[in-house]
Amino acid sequence: MKHGKKMIAPIIITIIILLYYIGMAVLFIVIRGIPLQVKALMVAVPLFSGAVMVGVLASRIKEIEGGEEDDLSKY
Repeated sequence: MKHGKKMIAPIIITIIILLYYIGMAVLFIVIRGIPLQVKALMVAVPLFSGAVMVGVLASRIKEIEGGEEDDLSKY
C-alpha cells in the first residue's frame, strides 16, 4: 500500500460521518409517538446516506491507488 497515508483522512472522515448517521438512525428509532411509516423514512434516509458515503470512499480509494492524489486536478 504505497499511498496509505493519503487514505487516512478520507477513511477517518467517513467513519465519523457514519457514526453520526448511525446515531441519528438510533435516535429516530428510540423516539416514541411517531407513526411507523415516518419513523421508517427517518431511519432509511441516514442509513442510505451512510451507504452512499461508503461508495464515495471506495471511489476515492481507487483514485488514490490510481495515482490521482489531488482530487481537484481534473477541474
